[in-house]
Amino acid sequence: MVDRGGSVVQLMKAMGLSPETVERVSQLWGKSAARNGGRRHLLLGHLLDTAAVAELMWDQFLSPAFRQRLDEISGGRGRLWFMWVCGIHDCGKACPAFQAVDSVEAAPVLAAGLNWGRLPTDRRKMWRHDVAGAALLKPRLVAEWGSEESAAWVWPLVAGHHGVFPPVQGIEPRHREVQGRGPAWAEAQRAVVDVFTRAVGFADLADVRPVGALKKAEQLALSGLIVMADWIASGGRVGRGLADAGLVSLDEARRSMAEWWAGLRLRGGWRGLPLPRTRLAPLTDRLAVIPRPSQRELVERAWSIPVPGLLIAEAPMGEGKTKAALAAAEVLAARFGLDGVFVAMPTQATSDPMYEQVLRWVRSFDPQLESQVALLHGRRRFQASWRAIWEGKPLPDGDGEGSDGAEPNCARGDAELGTASGFDDFGAIEEDADFGMVPAERPAEGLSSFDADGPAHWFLDTKRGLLTAFAVGTVDHLLHAATRTRHVMLRFAGLAQKVVIVDEVHAADVYMRQFLVEALRWLGQARVPVVLLSATLPPAQRQLFVNAYLSGVLGRADVHEPVPQSAGYPCVTLAYGANGRAIAETSREAVHSWREPIPVELAWLPDTEVSGARVAEAVRDAVADGGVALVVVNQVARAQAVYEELRAAGFDGQLHLLHARLCAAHRADRTAECLRLMGPQAGAERPERMVVIATQLAEQSFDVDADVLITDLAPTDLLLQRIGRLHRHSGTRRPEAHRAPRVLITGVVAEQDGVPRFLGASESIYGRWSLLRAAALVAESAGPLTAAGASHGARSRPGKGWSIPADVPGLVSRAYSDDEICPSGWREAEALEEWRAKELEREKKAEEFLLCRQREWAAPTLEGLHYAGSRAATQEQLDAVVRDGDPTIEAVIVHRVPGGYRAYDGTWLGVHGEVDDDEATDRLMGGTVRLPARLTSPAVEALRPLPGWADRPWLKYRPALVLEDDGTTLLGAHRVSYDDVLGLVVAPA
Repeated sequence: MVDRGGSVVQLMKAMGLSPETVERVSQLWGKSAARNGGRRHLLLGHLLDTAAVAELMWDQFLSPAFRQRLDEISGGRGRLWFMWVCGIHDCGKACPAFQAVDSVEAAPVLAAGLNWGRLPTDRRKMWRHDVAGAALLKPRLVAEWGSEESAAWVWPLVAGHHGVFPPVQGIEPRHREVQGRGPAWAEAQRAVVDVFTRAVGFADLADVRPVGALKKAEQLALSGLIVMADWIASGGRVGRGLADAGLVSLDEARRSMAEWWAGLRLRGGWRGLPLPRTRLAPLTDRLAVIPRPSQRELVERAWSIPVPGLLIAEAPMGEGKTKAALAAAEVLAARFGLDGVFVAMPTQATSDPMYEQVLRWVRSFDPQLESQVALLHGRRRFQASWRAIWEGKPLPDGDGEGSDGAEPNCARGDAELGTASGFDDFGAIEEDADFGMVPAERPAEGLSSFDADGPAHWFLDTKRGLLTAFAVGTVDHLLHAATRTRHVMLRFAGLAQKVVIVDEVHAADVYMRQFLVEALRWLGQARVPVVLLSATLPPAQRQLFVNAYLSGVLGRADVHEPVPQSAGYPCVTLAYGANGRAIAETSREAVHSWREPIPVELAWLPDTEVSGARVAEAVRDAVADGGVALVVVNQVARAQAVYEELRAAGFDGQLHLLHARLCAAHRADRTAECLRLMGPQAGAERPERMVVIATQLAEQSFDVDADVLITDLAPTDLLLQRIGRLHRHSGTRRPEAHRAPRVLITGVVAEQDGVPRFLGASESIYGRWSLLRAAALVAESAGPLTAAGASHGARSRPGKGWSIPADVPGLVSRAYSDDEICPSGWREAEALEEWRAKELEREKKAEEFLLCRQREWAAPTLEGLHYAGSRAATQEQLDAVVRDGDPTIEAVIVHRVPGGYRAYDGTWLGVHGEVDDDEATDRLMGGTVRLPARLTSPAVEALRPLPGWADRPWLKYRPALVLEDDGTTLLGAHRVSYDDVLGLVVAPA
């Protein structure tokens, strides 16, 4: 051990390095003045800065569990080892390819005697410092550690710190000149590693050798933490670099980085959570609920699981699963040393109210933790509480549920800078430009408040959001961490220190499910507790998720551990590893739902017309004597048509329309209004007569209570989710005619031979097989399907109805079983074959983007992880990776008027669309609307941001949908308009 108090020059002299080597190392630069605020910063200074940041992260950011793992593999020296592995990342900058990038900075290096010949100018042959670092470090680690195995998992951490992990062949330079030739370069490169190693506190490089190895998923998390430390250290030297090696020391780095860290307000979450005082205190004390049996079961299972593992909670809609999951997360975090929670929701619309719930929950631990709760989606600006907290303004009155109801895909304003690259593109580009990092001293996303006790704006970048201690977002953010994309390690590092909760896990289609399965493998190997929630989970999916998590735990791709039959519904399934064995358990005793089963009457309403006339007639009949009706259809145009039919007929009652093509402000207002009038707290405000016409937005996580449901046919599990909005809240007053819950199933008619014909949009979305199965199950209760025009008021024969929630697991199981349940004439086998072929095609399509190929899952290191290059340069491209289907874009509605433009609500914008302040920006962005997929190509070709938006961070990437004097515009072969009630209207030109 050496004295670390002196400068690196003193240390080099004490190590006996020659004066020439001391001078050469003292001139190697790490940050050029041109890119560092006018101040050069030496390479050793940057390495020590990063080590100093790592030390701060160890003390104030890393979870107890991850610190323990680093202690285990380093022989109890985790703190020191973490400092070393973070700081050594840029040792590859000690090579000609990097030092020659800036001619001004290169001059003193050349003058010190570090020369180079002609370097290649072809980008395919250029040499980047991340791989250069691996190339110079790998042979030394093998030689001085005496172990190829020990070195094999460490050098990729250096090679991958710019976002991609190359194969071992990728760290062999094609031209020797780029890495440095001759004894002068060899001595300087060796000295950089040795001097840094001694300055940090190790005796020599051999002393650094780990006594064990992290698992591959843990390596990925560590890699993300290295990137985090690097980026923070880089930002901390902008405008205050050190060009004199005599001033560079670990102590100086500690002082500077501590000041920078404090200014950024970075911290972890709980920082060591004590065990709850009683087993049910997380429910009774923290969340103030009287535990229902299903909630009690989940929390008890969190106490009983012996090691971090997977918990799958299945319980009826409205059972309180998410609160139970938060309580279970507290238990799991306290028992296993996790430092936060990520809650993944199916959509942005469901993320906003969940953010409010998590915010209240986190405040119960410590009110100051509210600034550590992130909302991760592209329209979070419209969430009132998030905006208030992150801008340092007073919180809104009430719950602040400014739900925008947006779709999961983020807008172009969240675009990540930079471009994807393959391994033939290792040009020596300085890192700030390379990863598109916004200078750290600038407030992100236009936020300007820097209260000392406020939130850490550093986390607002789209790649960094999951690093916040507590985060709520769409499931996409979890899936992104399972994609072979640049900087995937940052996303995974954020997950690896948390408990992960995924709500409505059944909502993932077969394409998204491939990424969910991949994420579960990595989380299982990283020993991250995961809680999956669903009311309607098919048994095959439950088994798939268990196998995936256990594959990660055991490090094998072929694990299959049968899940035992549950004693009933609700139930909790556990999956974990113990002594090298895979274990799957489920609830051994029946767990009763908090409410008694309710018989739900089903009847057919044969209709496949987009016009909606027949549905509108049924709605009028259903609420003729009062009541609240929910209409859920599978097509925006059909929802608009039903609304227009009712409006034209002079419907006497409240009428609401909710779908995906409303602008953000209208959708937020209507969602909030529906929740107010139909939610659990509605009480006396519940209208006497009301109809809500919606698309699939109302299918799940929409806490409303309807007296009667009219719905297009959907796959059985989704149909049950829609039924979950029916008679949902106890104590709701209802008209006598609606004492018993009733469902009319439409969107389907019988052909002459009795075979179902489905609404075209439904078959396009869901496929014919799943709809046939659903129709067969409904027919068992509602009687045979009839042709269009049959009376909707009566069934052809009495039916037994469905008992909800008791029948839910059986219905879902039968819907996705191998048993034939359709009448022979329905050609079910043919539909099944077509469905399987499409499902397989979608699975194969997803495989192109999965983080790891199945045959390479057991590989022990990250070497070659990005085997086919790094995909997805922007947020929209990243969203497209994890969601199948035609791409869509969002645009901001503006009206062209004499002398300039106005926002959708009439706000004056200026001659070129200029926006004067944040309030006007908010009003303008309230007009953001998602265009249907058929308009994507013409929109990409024709739409651009207005010139006046160039200096507005939230607007400069967003295309404007400019409506002319007549309120319309042409996009390709379509005429597009926006109606304040109907939303976006698309018609043939």
